[in-house]
Amino acid sequence: MCLIKEFNFFEQLLQNISIFFGKAYSYSAFHQLNYAMMALLGETVMNIQPVVKTDDQWASLVLRLPVGVIFAAHGAQKLFGWFGGYGLEGTGQFMSSQGLEPGFLMALLAGSAEFFGGLALIAGLLVRPAAALLAFTMLVAAIVVHGAAGLFAANGGFEFPLALLAVSIALVFLGGGRFSLDGNLASKL
Repeated sequence: MCLIKEFNFFEQLLQNISIFFGKAYSYSAFHQLNYAMMALLGETVMNIQPVVKTDDQWASLVLRLPVGVIFAAHGAQKLFGWFGGYGLEGTGQFMSSQGLEPGFLMALLAGSAEFFGGLALIAGLLVRPAAALLAFTMLVAAIVVHGAAGLFAANGGFEFPLALLAVSIALVFLGGGRFSLDGNLASKL
């Protein structure tokens, strides 16, 4: 299905976002966006259906919400220094000390993956790609940052990143599930 050519995906996405935030849907704004995308991508076929396809099951919701909050909070610590975090500068210095160079860039990438990936999980939007990115981030954290300390979190071990890695991998396979924007999009494609 050529989503750009048929206007389906972007129109439905704009409608869903408008409904979610309680804003009026702007037909002309959509068409301006769509024409810009067509000019950039030409006749490129974008099939997003396999990415957003999901079952109407509860398991994903039960996993998405708490883990999304955890990821978003940890990302906010790294990016903005919220919730007792050190912000990009401090996190960058820590990452450099762990051999992840350049530290500032690694802090920006990890913090962005966690913050925006967590928000995506909470909303249920593009859950599979967000979860895959988060799984990779947790794999790096478990091996590089926590690996030498052993399993248990009390000793600084990889127990917590391993649990988040497992949930992220589960969400890659499950998708967004019930009450997800992915489910809403998939039903309209």
